[in-house]
Amino acid sequence: MDSRTAAQVLEAIEDPTRKAEARQLDALFRGVTGCQPVHWGRGLIGYGRYHYRYDSGREGDFLATGFSALKTKFSLHILPGYQDFPEIAARLGPHRRGKSCWYVSRLSQVDPEALADLIRAGLADLRSQYTVQPS
Repeated sequence: MDSRTAAQVLEAIEDPTRKAEARQLDALFRGVTGCQPVHWGRGLIGYGRYHYRYDSGREGDFLATGFSALKTKFSLHILPGYQDFPEIAARLGPHRRGKSCWYVSRLSQVDPEALADLIRAGLADLRSQYTVQPS
């Protein structure tokens, strides 16, 4: 985590539409998770955290779920990224999938109920493997 707060990261977004959508995402993540936002660095805002340990011995802490407001899209971090959630994906609206990220260009094109369900499903999947702590 770096020294900026999540509020400072959101305030630094220059495009007014993007800033408004990032604030909407912040409110949605807070509401679904019950967690306060924490800036994890590189613009990544997380809600909750968990400690992981791989078979290789590598371990650390990471956000349980969250988002980043990239220049042209939002990166939604639904961890640990093992599930596709096809029923939710069908309702979400236009998106792309990465390994543990879902990308949406405009929040206005996304079904907010489907997004809330995606966050809940991702957290449930994460909790089936790790202990999730509030932030």
